[in-house]
Amino acid sequence: MRWILYIGLALVVVAALVLAIGAMLPKQHTVSRTTRARMPPQALYTLLADVSSYPTWRAGLKGLERLPDKNGMPAWIEDTSGMKIPMRFERMDPQLLVTRIDSTDLPFGGTWTYRIEALPDGESSLTITEDGEVSNVFFRFMSRFVFGHYATMDEFIGGLRARAGKQEEGKK
Repeated sequence: MRWILYIGLALVVVAALVLAIGAMLPKQHTVSRTTRARMPPQALYTLLADVSSYPTWRAGLKGLERLPDKNGMPAWIEDTSGMKIPMRFERMDPQLLVTRIDSTDLPFGGTWTYRIEALPDGESSLTITEDGEVSNVFFRFMSRFVFGHYATMDEFIGGLRARAGKQEEGKK
C-alpha cells in the first residue's frame, strides 16, 4: 500500500517540476528554418497562398475549413491532431506571406512568416520564421522539451518538399 503513496508523491513532484520549469521559460520564442523548394518562386507562392489545397500535401493536417476572408485575405480553421486552430493571412506579397493564429483562446499563438527568394537555377529558397507565444506553463514546457518548437515547421517543410517533388515528376 505504501508504494501507491510513493508513486502518487513522485507524480506530484514531477508535475510540480514541469510546471516550475515551464513558468521559468520565456513566453515568446522565435525559430526559423530555410529550405530549397524545387519550384520557381511564383509557383511556391501560389502553393502557399492556396490554403484550400493544404490538406492534399500537409502531413498532420486532418482537415481544413475555409472561413470568410478577413481584410480581403483568406481565413480558415485547421484541424490538426484533434485541435482546431483558426488561422488567417495578414500579409500576402509574392516574396512574403504572414499567417497568424487568429485566436486568443488557445494555449499558444503567433505568426509564421514565409520569405521566398529566387535561386539562380530557377528554384526557390523558403525561410519560415515562427514568432510564437506560449502562455500556458505546462504547454510551454511540452513545446520546448517534448514537441520542440521546430516540429510543426519540419513537418510542413517535409510536406512541401514532397509536393514540390511530385510537381517536378509531372513535368517529365
